[in-house]
Amino acid sequence: MSLIEVAALPAVLGRDQRLLGLDLGSKTIGLALSDVSRTVATPFETLRRAKFTADATALLAIVDRHEVGGLVLGLPVEMDGSEGPRCQSTRSFVSNLLKLRDLPIVLWDERLSTVAVTRTLLDADSSRRRRAEVVDKMAAAYILQGLLDRLGRL
Repeated sequence: MSLIEVAALPAVLGRDQRLLGLDLGSKTIGLALSDVSRTVATPFETLRRAKFTADATALLAIVDRHEVGGLVLGLPVEMDGSEGPRCQSTRSFVSNLLKLRDLPIVLWDERLSTVAVTRTLLDADSSRRRRAEVVDKMAAAYILQGLLDRLGRL
């Protein structure tokens, strides 16, 4: 497998396979997991970034443990629609991950996902410390839920 379009995703997934959403940052990776019916995204955990090999090993262990059939990575597109250095970094991460495991991967436009999640947390009157603890995995859930909603409309 490799990078695929959203519409092609259902055809390559097994019946009860989950999707894993990733919000790839420079210091952390926020993770969210779908349910087996692929309708609800739930914030899962936040991994502290290390070297690529350690990051990939941790991710692939989660993929195996939770019967994940595909990944959804947030693509940090610029507000004008162009791809900057962060998009290049995400694409490089995907390329290196695909060398280790053949998984279907979808890139999902994540513009303003962290902003939306932060606003939600502020509205919920979360402390700064609590926001820092959960924002990455909640952003991953926001990204994954967007894709799940799109799948539901196909």
